[in-house]
Amino acid sequence: MAAPLTPQELHRYSRHILIPDIGEHGQQRLKDSSVLLVGTGALGSPAAIYLAAAGVGRLGLVDDDTVESSNLQRQVLHGESWIGKPKLDSAAARLHEVNPHVNVELHPTRFTPDNAEQIAASYQIIVDGSDNFPTRFLTNDTAYFQRKPLVYGAIHQFEGQTSVFAPHLGGPCVRCMLPAMPAPGAVPSCAEAGVLGVLPGVIGSIQAMETLKILLGIGTPPLGKLTVYQALDSSFRSLRLERDPRCRLCGENPQIHSVSNSETTAGTTCQPAGMGSIDVTRLRSLLDNNFTGILLDVREPFEHAMTHIDGALLMPLGSVPERFHELPKDKEILVLCKAGVRSAMAAEFLLDHGFRNIKNIEGGMNAWHQMESGI
Repeated sequence: MAAPLTPQELHRYSRHILIPDIGEHGQQRLKDSSVLLVGTGALGSPAAIYLAAAGVGRLGLVDDDTVESSNLQRQVLHGESWIGKPKLDSAAARLHEVNPHVNVELHPTRFTPDNAEQIAASYQIIVDGSDNFPTRFLTNDTAYFQRKPLVYGAIHQFEGQTSVFAPHLGGPCVRCMLPAMPAPGAVPSCAEAGVLGVLPGVIGSIQAMETLKILLGIGTPPLGKLTVYQALDSSFRSLRLERDPRCRLCGENPQIHSVSNSETTAGTTCQPAGMGSIDVTRLRSLLDNNFTGILLDVREPFEHAMTHIDGALLMPLGSVPERFHELPKDKEILVLCKAGVRSAMAAEFLLDHGFRNIKNIEGGMNAWHQMESGI
């Protein structure tokens, strides 16, 4: 149990303490609490800020990424001076400014099946701020096996979703809603499809709200309910989620018995099975040694104008079905995009239309810039 609230803390949290359902006892309960945030990006930023401001005693952050300028449109934990530096260092500095009374614990690593259970073991609640399906399945499975609530959030362009998954409290798990991994490229990431910068502020704040309700033991957590927010028509909808008795994880005859399974160990680039690929180190070697094939850039013209690799042929993904006849079938074609999703879709299309010497560039321009900058 944490130390009693100090006079400084009583003053800081006075607007909480005035609320009958919270009071000094509830604020002490928050100080005694612990939350693990997986990801300090778009969703993790507002969630972390509000949980720290509310006085959650221990806040664990998991992230191995660095701050990029393209993050700053929505990831409000970070600022211009932190570009190129670890997100966790930026987050820790910002949260200390928000509330120096909170113990911020840093886990500078990817959340993987090898470390997930150990990292999550000492926290009461897991908040999912991840941006890919393998990690979302992993946060779900870890929460299930450790009997902890998972506060879920997801965003796409103008729409967001939130819920609390907790089978040990009688609700469904993520796998009841999403039994299997989506098809490769079916759900593009924010890096590929874009997202309105303020949207994660709405969804991440709701995640923080649901987390605080659980910690304080007030209100009703949305077990079995998915809240969907549509920004363009300012609407909230509630969808009922039932626990699936056939669920491979929490059902009557479970088939998943470990956090290491086919979904949680899958790659995050959505590359179709059987497609060839190369990393950016190999790409650099090829380009430095008189590469005679085609480097095909399937990003949009404005992306290409901001940054590109000399010699690349620009053919935006949407134009590939009309323009693929321009490409020679007797040369090796390396397909590039921002993060590896659109390029995988283009490569799959070309393979389906008789091209054979096709390779996807893993991580796309994001990985290229990291290699070039030595990060």
